[in-house]
Amino acid sequence: MTGPAPQPVLPEPARRLAAWCALALLVSGVAGVGVWLIIVFKTAVTPVLLALLGTALLEPLYRRLRRMKVQRSLAAALTCAGVLGVVGGAVYIVVHALVETGDQIVASLRRAALDLADLFGAAGTSLDDIAANARDLLGRFGQTAASGVISGLSVVGEMAAIAVLALLLVFFFLRDSDRAVATLRSLAPRSTGDVAEAMARRAFGAVSGFMRGTTFIALIDALCITVGLLVLRVPGAVGLGALVFVGAYIPYLGAFISGAVAVLVALADRGFVIALWALGVVLAVQMLEGHVLQPMIQSRTVQMHPALVMLAITAGASLAGILGMLLAVPVTAAAFGVLGELRDRYGEGAATGTGPAPGPEPPSPAGGS
Repeated sequence: MTGPAPQPVLPEPARRLAAWCALALLVSGVAGVGVWLIIVFKTAVTPVLLALLGTALLEPLYRRLRRMKVQRSLAAALTCAGVLGVVGGAVYIVVHALVETGDQIVASLRRAALDLADLFGAAGTSLDDIAANARDLLGRFGQTAASGVISGLSVVGEMAAIAVLALLLVFFFLRDSDRAVATLRSLAPRSTGDVAEAMARRAFGAVSGFMRGTTFIALIDALCITVGLLVLRVPGAVGLGALVFVGAYIPYLGAFISGAVAVLVALADRGFVIALWALGVVLAVQMLEGHVLQPMIQSRTVQMHPALVMLAITAGASLAGILGMLLAVPVTAAAFGVLGELRDRYGEGAATGTGPAPGPEPPSPAGGS
């Protein structure tokens, strides 16, 4: 005769809560260790992340060359050479525009600060102080950079080495992309090979869609705002347009900062009415982006709430500064892609008992062979 079954110490809801808390602590610990390793080895990790973003952006061009029966190494080399020419030309245009109009933009911002200080009295004095201190800081930074030539050359050399290494990694990632799935399957346990491949494809598809869509949207935003500022005869319109293009890779925050700079420059040089027109141009372009371009171009990528995007940008900035802000959204998009794949495979299947449900398969990161 057996005795009564032992009663659990905790009720079922408490045990479920404890299990979820243990899982959250485990995931947080693994993520924390991963972030710590990335920070420690950031010199090696940064080129890899940049190369992955570049590969996601350039993979369609590489696939098109492969469909034209171009040999793999030659197709990857032509893709890298093309992007080197385009990026080099774009960087030259952006830097040249900012250098040519930088002093004019800074002077206009200072005049705008003075006007606001006159308008708001003591409350606006801090704006004038910020403008004056910014100019002093720039001068001191220039003197420091001139006096510390070795340190400056070290930073420039490190940036150049990262850029060269990232470009070389893009070449190898493109050329050997057809082996990526086989390599991933060899590293993953046999029972999880399909899941690992599906998650990698979904993450790569999310990053690829984000990069292509953001680049196209940034180009349209920059062109529209530049044309609007040229029509309004706002000084430094080309430089401000270049600032809009670069800022578009930091969602919401970049558009707000670049648009505010354009409006302040218009206020300082063209007056209140032209500043209102410039504000109208910026708002119209942002409405076009939010209501037309984003739904049309990025409708197939991972959609994230603006609050989540801002939190990701803040976390990236706290970890890696400007580079972290640029990488935060694509990394978050990849994470959401992985979570979406897991939800599609195990969410409904676990609830109904029908087994894993395969999700939609995005374009292959292999790039074709």
